[in-house]
Amino acid sequence: MISPLSPRKYVIGAAIVLTAVLFVCRLFVIQVIDDSYIASAKDNSLRYVTLYPSRGLILDRKGREIVTNAASYDLMVTPRQTRGGFDTTVLCSILQIDTLQVEERMTAAKRYSWYKASAFYKQMSSEMYAVLQEQMHKLPGFYVQARTVRQYTRPIAPHLLGYVSEVNQNTIDSNPYYKMGDYIGVSGLEKAYEERLRGKKGCKIFLVDVHNVIKGSFEQGRFDSIAYPGENLTCTIDMDLQEYGETLMQRMRGSIVAIEPATGEILAMVSVPMYDPNMLVGKARSQNYQKLQEDTRKPLLNRATNAIYPPGSTFKPLQALVCLQEGGITEYTPFPCSGPSSVPIKCTHHHGSPVTLLNAIEQSCNPYFWHAFRSTLERSSSFKDNYNTWREDVLSFGYGTRLETDIPGILMGNIPTEAFFDRIYGPTGWRAMTIRSLSIGQGEISATPLQMANLAAIIANRGFYYPPHIVRTEEYNHRIESHVRAAHFNTVVEGLYRVTTAGTGRHYPVAGGAITWCGKTGTAQNAGNDHALFIAFAPKDNPQIAISVVVENAGFGATWAVPIASLMIEKYLTGNISNPALERKMIEFK
Repeated sequence: MISPLSPRKYVIGAAIVLTAVLFVCRLFVIQVIDDSYIASAKDNSLRYVTLYPSRGLILDRKGREIVTNAASYDLMVTPRQTRGGFDTTVLCSILQIDTLQVEERMTAAKRYSWYKASAFYKQMSSEMYAVLQEQMHKLPGFYVQARTVRQYTRPIAPHLLGYVSEVNQNTIDSNPYYKMGDYIGVSGLEKAYEERLRGKKGCKIFLVDVHNVIKGSFEQGRFDSIAYPGENLTCTIDMDLQEYGETLMQRMRGSIVAIEPATGEILAMVSVPMYDPNMLVGKARSQNYQKLQEDTRKPLLNRATNAIYPPGSTFKPLQALVCLQEGGITEYTPFPCSGPSSVPIKCTHHHGSPVTLLNAIEQSCNPYFWHAFRSTLERSSSFKDNYNTWREDVLSFGYGTRLETDIPGILMGNIPTEAFFDRIYGPTGWRAMTIRSLSIGQGEISATPLQMANLAAIIANRGFYYPPHIVRTEEYNHRIESHVRAAHFNTVVEGLYRVTTAGTGRHYPVAGGAITWCGKTGTAQNAGNDHALFIAFAPKDNPQIAISVVVENAGFGATWAVPIASLMIEKYLTGNISNPALERKMIEFK
């Protein structure tokens, strides 16, 4: 009699045989066909070394190197591979650390991963690296990772160039390119052009013996990948002009921004107090950064783009242009001025009355610009519509907006909205008289030095600008037009020329008067001493440089800001300085 269980026996037997065949086939694939499993099985005898690309160089507008790279070495450790022990005495002797520090660093490495390498000691010197190489056989689980760090040919432009720092966990989690120990640009040009500067990492796999000695490449380098260096960038700044500006203002607080009007290229961006960019490179970076952060002078602040000031009288050329555009005034419209007795806004001095536009710009007449402002806003019954039109015209010059630029994190300043005043005074509670401080660049108006320099460039171009930028690229090769017709600019330019020949800027001619220039002084009210401001461009009829200067708490713009601008323009256009006594006075600022 045949057992009813017999068929089931064959089924079970067949299943066992089939399972065995599958295991055999899989083992054959793992051990014979697929090399990746061989590599995995031999992981304890292989070393995966990341090949870090050299970061792209940064050159100035003349092709001179500003930022380069220097060799650096990190000692890496894989905790699992140190189980057999290593020579702590040798390690302490070479690295000049004690056994407690070794224990702390190993604990940190194990906390990160038992199976992945992490940095045990960062940025060894070349001398330390050379000695360590001879002792690596006593340090199983350790190896040296070569990389580069930034090096600066001159200690200039730290705010513009920016710096690199080790990535944090948020960056690692959000961007698969970065791993623990990688570096990334965190400010300035280094941040703005990170993807172009960083290059592409590679990897090399080595066979190592039980003594931690490399025996050669794994599989003749079949699984290796090469590193591609970062792209070199040509910066728009002139190293000599940048360094000269920093020298002139070394004892001051403030900024200089110089722009080439025809392109929008930034020629110099000075922010003082400043710091040596080499301070944020190497092992002392963290310690130095902490010191800079705690410095009450705020040397980490880029005052050129991230400090805002009342533009004061440097706003008057813009006010004149908008009032001309909207029909609030003509070139010949007269307004009275009673000097310091004027109301509701005083003038700083007596200069005759009545006053027309050219004389008002030359003498920086506060009452004139108040009357022009009121005339523009109250030229019809729709006051708020007129205000909004005035505001839109001002915004077209880059004030109150975030300028299109490749400089990261810039501020936009402020041109107050209708809603802002409605909240303060109520929908019917404000008129031109209420906001009269705006007429002379005070009150709620604020701007950055970059915006002030850009205004000078717009006037130099008679009505348009190119986005101010710090790297030469086609991306910013497009004109942005202001709302003001070109015909009005000739009048204002003539007024600004009078400022430098007969007005508040007449005492410091460029190159002894050999170069014609146009400018406007400003003295911005402040809680402490007033800020000294000046905007200018030169030459008058073929502008090659537009500039803004802000000297914090220095008083009148004519005293400090004008001579700095004059010296900077002469230096850029001629390469020389004809008034060394004036230069020395700026450098020795007290």
